[in-house]
Amino acid sequence: MELLSSLLAITLSTIKDVIPIAVIIFGFQIFVIRRPIHNLRRVLTGFVYVIIGLALFLLGLEKALFPIGRLMAEQLTNPDFLREWSTSGPNDVLRWQDYYWVYIFAFAIGASTTIAEPSLIAVAIKANEVSGGTISVWGLRLAVALGVAIGISLGTWRIVTGYPIHWFIISGYVVVVLQTLKAPKMIVPLAYDSGGVTTSTVTVPLVAALGLGLAETVPGRSALIDGFGLIAFASLFPIITVMGYAQLTGWLADREKRKQQQAEESLPQS
Repeated sequence: MELLSSLLAITLSTIKDVIPIAVIIFGFQIFVIRRPIHNLRRVLTGFVYVIIGLALFLLGLEKALFPIGRLMAEQLTNPDFLREWSTSGPNDVLRWQDYYWVYIFAFAIGASTTIAEPSLIAVAIKANEVSGGTISVWGLRLAVALGVAIGISLGTWRIVTGYPIHWFIISGYVVVVLQTLKAPKMIVPLAYDSGGVTTSTVTVPLVAALGLGLAETVPGRSALIDGFGLIAFASLFPIITVMGYAQLTGWLADREKRKQQQAEESLPQS
């Protein structure tokens, strides 16, 4: 009964959130475009599916993803667990090196959730279609996943060490600006969008729960000040890795082209 009541409350809340979207879409269609809505029954059915899907998804976040992210952070930062795997003595103060399992978990969860991110899959497929196959679906997904994994690992290290977040973000965007000047022009807008699609339905709940759980369990950290910010890392570093991926593939293609030219020039003239 508790589960059904939670589902009902979330469904009603979701309907309230979706109604403004429906009003805007139907309002523009009727009063601005002034044309009938094609396949009205299918559109209305789609809205119903969206409401049901969002309600179930939000219920899953509340009952599973947020608790498990917090639980993993609590278990991985438990002093007894850390001392079991660390080289420090049983009575020594824990150092940032002793939290290496946290960094490994952050890297793994960042990569796996990004690979499964529906919005990234959709963007990768469209980019592959528009580029005529030049941009690989899996190449883009792996580049973004690597960026998120590195970003979240670095973000967890920042929480453990307590360094100010703004220095990391400023340094990251300096790298982004420098890469923008050198990266292929066709990849720059896609790289910027790749940073946005990572902060979506699958990645955000687990990453946010991990950050909050970590800040609550690491001594001397504040959940409000240190618990948030991992999403910023997850958005920033995919921009760097996607442009880096394009620069690397471009460099490899140029090198292969030069090798072919050198091979052709070395052939005896007939």
